[in-house]
Amino acid sequence: MTAPHRTEELLVSRRDEGAVVEVTFNRPHRHNAFTTVMYEGLRALFAELTDDRTARVVVFRGAGALAFAAGNEIGEFAEMTEGAQAVAYEGRVRTLLTDLARLPQVSIAAIDGLCVGGGLAVASYCDLRLATASSRFGYPIARTLGNALSRPLLERCVHVFGESVTRQMLLASRLLDARRAYELGALLAVAESRHDLDLELDALIAGLLQAAPTTVRTTKEQLFDITAAAGDIEHDERLLERAYGSPAFREGVRAFLAKEKPDFRSLV
Repeated sequence: MTAPHRTEELLVSRRDEGAVVEVTFNRPHRHNAFTTVMYEGLRALFAELTDDRTARVVVFRGAGALAFAAGNEIGEFAEMTEGAQAVAYEGRVRTLLTDLARLPQVSIAAIDGLCVGGGLAVASYCDLRLATASSRFGYPIARTLGNALSRPLLERCVHVFGESVTRQMLLASRLLDARRAYELGALLAVAESRHDLDLELDALIAGLLQAAPTTVRTTKEQLFDITAAAGDIEHDERLLERAYGSPAFREGVRAFLAKEKPDFRSLV
């Protein structure tokens, strides 16, 4: 793996003679929240992996014992004073997630802890997900930031968790536990500890490395065509600009950075 992908915030390594690529989100002091630098590193990595026939599996993990990834670095949102800036940001993230979904390798999210916001977005766009029993999933943005998901991300959530649970996540700000996620089919397995998660992951990888590469690549392309969002992106961007340009979003960012509870009651 070339040096530009490996930073202090995003660790990338290979094993099994290059067949397994391991990506670690390395900001445990911030619950591994994504920064622009991390997104740029992921974009460069995905571009490299697109034509890489040696790599067969890509694994994503979070450093520490508290989170896979807890959304995006909110401090970067404080610099966005207009909705259009946030829409451009969402567009870059949407492209990144599409690149993740189109990787020829099998992508796995190995989740231990909180998996919300941008972290859940990345996990949802992976092919397979494993988690420890203590892990939690959701998009509690209606009670925190006051923004909205892009339509492709919302559709992906519906594909993975189902419409009813997606409504619970977003409208009621409910977090989903690992057992319930497993029952819904969103998780391949639930492990009692991180050690057990490692064992489940190793067993899964061993099986994937025995699979026919052509079958995997063909199936992934077919599934992408089936599940790819085909909505009106321009209309969606107008909705996002309204959400990100609202007083509620500004209050959400202010309160988050001040470590206060936002007051959305008088805002529309």
